[in-house]
Amino acid sequence: MEKNKEYLQYIKKFFGKKEQWLILLLVGILLVVIAIPVPKEGEEEQEEVQDETASSGSTDDEAYVRRLERRLEDALVQVQGVGKVSVMITLSASSEKIVEKDRESFSETSGENESGSSKRSSSSETSVYIGNGSNETPYITKELSPAIEGVLVIADGGDDAVVIENITEAVQALFPVDTHRIKVMKRNQ
Repeated sequence: MEKNKEYLQYIKKFFGKKEQWLILLLVGILLVVIAIPVPKEGEEEQEEVQDETASSGSTDDEAYVRRLERRLEDALVQVQGVGKVSVMITLSASSEKIVEKDRESFSETSGENESGSSKRSSSSETSVYIGNGSNETPYITKELSPAIEGVLVIADGGDDAVVIENITEAVQALFPVDTHRIKVMKRNQ
């Protein structure tokens, strides 16, 4: 007990008044705030984009499918009798980017031959690039979206024939999918 009293007296003697404690506490908080790293303006946006893609492991095609699924769900929820909806869309392939090519063709005709004249032709293609130096990228003229292979719709009203028909017709109106590639099922309650 006496040792504890000695320590307390030493601490009181060393630090003194309450004002000194308050100043010491504020200096400590200030040091902690200064030590916290703050991202630069451009880094914050880049980190958000990286987090979105890393968390979902998404590619352009996966993002495309998710966007289509979300839009179809939003539309079907508004249809009478459908209720709560989940949609899954599958693609037959990935998207395709068409690169601009510079085509050169040569043709040569030579005459006076036993069988008549002979004709030779050749052609070459080179990709067109945009940018300068090491930042050159191919010039893409168009990007073809992947074809939708199948659609699965799980809805609360998936056991009603009229609702199934309405959902099937809506999917066919939105996507070029045959009827046998659309499956409507009842949601498990």
